[in-house]
Amino acid sequence: MRCYIILTGHQDCHFVTTLAVQWVGQDQREGTIMQVDHHELHREFPEFLDVMQVLRTSDSSFSQMFDEYHNLTSQVERLEEEDVPVDDFTIEEMKKVRVRLKDKMYKLLVAHKNSN
Repeated sequence: MRCYIILTGHQDCHFVTTLAVQWVGQDQREGTIMQVDHHELHREFPEFLDVMQVLRTSDSSFSQMFDEYHNLTSQVERLEEEDVPVDDFTIEEMKKVRVRLKDKMYKLLVAHKNSN
């Protein structure tokens, strides 16, 4: 069985982040094992790898967003992978913040690429 969760963030987002959660089997002690999708920026924006590197070193705002996005992604993945008890609202809010950060960074990446 596959279960898909759609997070849209807010109305200004250019992205719809889709988390495809695939139930891959049963663990006798824990119930269901879940495969966690990873959302590293180099996978999300492979066409902007060079621009990301430039902006991380030249734009402190972009660098701060990049670090915050990375930290949120690590926290969300840890919570999901280790099945840490946390309410759904908390994890969903973390994902919404991450989507907004990704949208802001995308706008900066496109603007920088178009200006060169």
